[in-house]
Amino acid sequence: MATTADAPTLRALLGRRDLHLRLEGEPADLGDGALDAPIRWVHSSDLADPTPFLSEGLALLTTGTQFQGAEDDPDMYRAYVRRLSARGVVGLGFGTEVVRDGIPPVLAEACRDARMPLFEVPYRTPFIAVARAGAEAIAAQSYARRSWALAAQKAISLAALRPDGLGATLAELARQLDAWVGMYDAAGTLTREHPSALDPDVAEELGTEVGVVLRRGARAASSLRIGGMPFTLQTLGRGGHLRGVIAMTAGDLDQEGRGVVTAVVAMAGLALEQQQGLDRARTLLRAGLVHSLLGNDPALARRVARDLWGGLPAAPLLVAMTDAAAGRRDAVREWLELRADDRHGGLFFGRGDDGLVLVVAVSDAALLEEFAERFDERIGVSDPVGYDAFATGTDQAQLARDRGGPRVSHFADIARSGVLSVPPSPEVRTVAAAVLAPLVHHDQDQGTALLETIRVWLANDCSHEATARAIGVHRHTVRARIAAAERALEVDLGSFAARAEVWAALRLTSGSAA
Repeated sequence: MATTADAPTLRALLGRRDLHLRLEGEPADLGDGALDAPIRWVHSSDLADPTPFLSEGLALLTTGTQFQGAEDDPDMYRAYVRRLSARGVVGLGFGTEVVRDGIPPVLAEACRDARMPLFEVPYRTPFIAVARAGAEAIAAQSYARRSWALAAQKAISLAALRPDGLGATLAELARQLDAWVGMYDAAGTLTREHPSALDPDVAEELGTEVGVVLRRGARAASSLRIGGMPFTLQTLGRGGHLRGVIAMTAGDLDQEGRGVVTAVVAMAGLALEQQQGLDRARTLLRAGLVHSLLGNDPALARRVARDLWGGLPAAPLLVAMTDAAAGRRDAVREWLELRADDRHGGLFFGRGDDGLVLVVAVSDAALLEEFAERFDERIGVSDPVGYDAFATGTDQAQLARDRGGPRVSHFADIARSGVLSVPPSPEVRTVAAAVLAPLVHHDQDQGTALLETIRVWLANDCSHEATARAIGVHRHTVRARIAAAERALEVDLGSFAARAEVWAALRLTSGSAA
C-alpha cells in the first residue's frame, strides 16, 4: 500500500536534522522494529507516573524533574521505564540542560534493559517543536492514506468496467494492497488469484479454513496466520446464502485499507448476485433436459448440450441421484459446473422431480465418489445403461439412494439383496395384513398358535418333522395345525402359489429384510 509520505515513526523523527535529536546507545541494542513502530502522538510530562494520562503509541518527552532527589536510584528509574513500556510508549525523549546536564546513566541503563528507545532533546530544541514535527508527520501520513484510498477506489471502479470486471477488480485490489488476493466460490474452490500461486501447503491449509467459514454460513471477516503469513478472509453474499470468500495476504488493515477492501467486497457481491439470474436460467434449462432424457429420447438434450457444454457423456453411462441439501445447492452447482467445464461434455447434471441427477460415463465413476466425499451426500448409482433406458437408470439410482448407505450405493448391490428388500408401499402392507388376518383372528379367539406354526413350517421347507422339533410339539400336532390354517385361510397350502402368497405376506408384515 504505497503512500506519498513517510510513516510517522521514531526513526523518521530522529532523522529530522532541524530538531538535532540524538539516539542514546546503538540501534542494535533495541528490539527488532523498535525505531519503526508508528507514533500516534508526541506528549510531554514530568510526572513520576504519567501512564494514566497516556495512550498506546506515544513518544514521551520529559526534563527529568520527577527524578530530583532520587540520587540516581536504579530501582526508581527501572520502575518508571517499566510503566512506560507496559503502557505502550514507543520512545522516551530526555530534555537536557534544563534540570541536569546530559541523560542520567541509570536512566539510559534502564531503557537499554527494557529495550526502550531513548533519545536526547537538546536545550536549543523546544519540546513544542518536537511535538509539532510529530503532528505534521501524522497529518501528512493521514492525508497520504486518504489520497491513496480515493485513488485506489477509483482504479478499482474503472477495473470493474472491463470485460472481466470481477477478475480485473481482484487484480487491481492485489496491486493496490501489494498482496496476494484469491477468490473462492461457494463450494470452497479457488477460482481466481492474483498475482501468483501460494505455496502448496499454505494454499491447502487456507482452503481448509475457507471451507470452515463457508460451512458456518454466517457473514464474517476474520484474520489468521498460516505459515507465518497473515491472511484476511471476507465472505461474499448474505448470511445463510454465502456466495464465496475473498482471501488476501494482509493482516490488520487501517481504516483506509478496510474501506478499499469493503468497496471490492461490495462490487464482487453485486456481480455474484447479478450472476444468480443466469444461474437460475441454466438450472431450469438443465432440469428441462433431464425431463427430456426421461422420455428415453436424447435428441433434444444432445443438441442443446453440444452447443452449450460440449455434449453429453458417452454411453454406456451411469445415472446417479442425490438429495443435494437445499442449503448447499449453490456450492454443489458451482462445483459441478467447474467439473463439467473441465471434462467438456463428460458430466451432465440437472434437477429431477426427486433429487439432483448426475450423468457420467462408466469410465468417470470416480467423480461420483469425489462428489460424495466433498459434500458428504448420499448417492445412488444405476447399472450401466444407454440413453434409451435413461428412465430405468434414474429409477435404479433413486432406489439405490433411498435404500443404500451413507455415501455411494449401487443398484446392483440392492438388487442382489432380493425383491422383498425393497420397502413395500402402504397398500401392499395392507393387503399382506389382510391375507394373514384369518390366522390372527383364529389365534385370538381360540387361543391357538396357527400363525407361528405356519411361519416356522414355511421356514423349514414345509417339513412337519422339522417344524415339530423347532416348536416342541408332535408332528401330528403340526399336521393338524396346518389343516386348521388351510380352513381359516380357505386355501390349499399344498400348492406352491398358496405357500408363496402366505410366505410373502409374512415377510412383508414382519418388516424383515431378505
